[in-house]
Amino acid sequence: MIVFLLCPDKGGVDVPVNPSVDKWTSGAAYELWMGRWSRLLADEFLKWLSIPAGERWLDVCCGSGIVSQAIVDRCSPASVLGIDASPGQVAFARQHRAHRKLAFEVVDAMALPFDDATIDVAVCGLGLNFIPQPERALLEMSRVTRPRGTVAGYVWDYAHGARFLREFWNVATVVDPEAAAFDQARRFPFCTPDGLRSLFQSVGLEQLTVHDLEVVYRFGNFDDYWQPFFTGQGSAPNYLASRDDQTRSAIRERLRSSLPIDPDGAITLPARAWAIRSQCP
Repeated sequence: MIVFLLCPDKGGVDVPVNPSVDKWTSGAAYELWMGRWSRLLADEFLKWLSIPAGERWLDVCCGSGIVSQAIVDRCSPASVLGIDASPGQVAFARQHRAHRKLAFEVVDAMALPFDDATIDVAVCGLGLNFIPQPERALLEMSRVTRPRGTVAGYVWDYAHGARFLREFWNVATVVDPEAAAFDQARRFPFCTPDGLRSLFQSVGLEQLTVHDLEVVYRFGNFDDYWQPFFTGQGSAPNYLASRDDQTRSAIRERLRSSLPIDPDGAITLPARAWAIRSQCP
């Protein structure tokens, strides 16, 4: 069942929440499924933000800690605190991203247990659309960020730009019309430039700038592309897990014939995310 929750604030965003589909519970499985993309996007995002050294960072929906680690590697921060609602993800991040400037905690993004104005930069990478009330999370991020501090994030362009997902859903919905109910482009309509602007404006954030993050990944072969769909993390893998063998096989073979496969068997796919930065009043 998909449940729609409405943020009680004026101009609230409906976000479809389906815990059995949208679960992100394993850091190791996340690395296999989304890690290759997250690393590329984190580098592009931080390069674009261009935050000066010595800032205090909060990484909301930190997952396995990829963005948090990239902040340490690229931005010379004073400190980075990564938070996530999944104990499994946080445990993985603590084990694999150990650094004196890094800390990870299990925290609800909609109820941050931190004092006002104690952070310089609050970011959320590929996570806003998985928070049941994203406006509430942004209000919390704004509250803990100092005046004139930065609140920023990015989401997949599910409708057009995340081609590794778009190719999958285009095929899956032909094979199985029920797949359309799982497609993130349909479920997360605010993941667009206008949608992000409206979301950030609704909580009073200022100086909004939207930017596209373009990355490319080269899969070694079809199995390199296909196998991560069985990690059980996120919408597409959990959709596949709910189908029978015949449906999964039909999707696999149709994808194999439709993807742009190079003569050496490699598959090169571009992907785009929409990033937004803002300033606290």
